[in-house]
Amino acid sequence: MASLNRVLLLGNLTRDPELRYLQSGTAVCQLGLAVNTARGGQGDDRKEEVCFVDVAAFGKLGETASQYLTKGRSVLVEGRLQYRSWEGQDGQKRSKHEVLAERIEFMPDGRDQGTPRAAAAAAQAPARSAPAQAAVREEGPPELEDDDIPF
Repeated sequence: MASLNRVLLLGNLTRDPELRYLQSGTAVCQLGLAVNTARGGQGDDRKEEVCFVDVAAFGKLGETASQYLTKGRSVLVEGRLQYRSWEGQDGQKRSKHEVLAERIEFMPDGRDQGTPRAAAAAAQAPARSAPAQAAVREEGPPELEDDDIPF
């Protein structure tokens, strides 16, 4: 029997990324993501439901996310779902599901849309197979060259 483990989420970061390194030297970035879903009828009857998801990004993807993302930023995360269990410091068994990110795309904020700089960034964007892509932000570093961008 075939199986599929694929997650695609679009939401906002609930906290600044936390970057740590394993003993092997591999970077691990922990992200908190809030995904909103509108439920119910229309107008005043419509309710918003929020799902909070933990995301882990490893290696260069994690380092890039830690460097450029901040709380409140909108991101598209693609990856797979993983179940982890461990014993806490208090001796209690703990477990959770989290998303292991394989791609994180930085979504433009409202200030980027329609600006010449954003249009130029979209035209020069690398292929979708890149591990992470970032939209150029208006308040970003003004003097970045293509060789300076780590992805």
